[in-house]
Amino acid sequence: MKRNWIGRLLFSAVLIGTAPAQVGVYMGGAPPPLRIERRGEMPGPGYAWVDGYWAPNLGHYRWVAGRWDRPPYEGAYWNHPHYDHYRQGWQLHEGHWDHEDHGREAGHHEDHHEH
Repeated sequence: MKRNWIGRLLFSAVLIGTAPAQVGVYMGGAPPPLRIERRGEMPGPGYAWVDGYWAPNLGHYRWVAGRWDRPPYEGAYWNHPHYDHYRQGWQLHEGHWDHEDHGREAGHHEDHHEH
């Protein structure tokens, strides 16, 4: 009985630790334009490029550099982070791996901060 409780607690901690950290963070001003980054060589087969982005950091924007990463499963696509503007301010929707390539679907909206 005690072991099941501990297992559930650890499982909950893992879920919380992997949840996107975007809840309730609104920025007053729009994020700066995206930086053009040099990708460098792919470290090996099976890697995908994950674009850099501006992350909210104590009321300012901090650049998070792009990187080569391995998709977590075959056929996974990277959905890049983007900002949407709400009445409260600008909110980041963090990037994540998905089984669909939303960037190539018809009717996909562009990031609000890209012109």
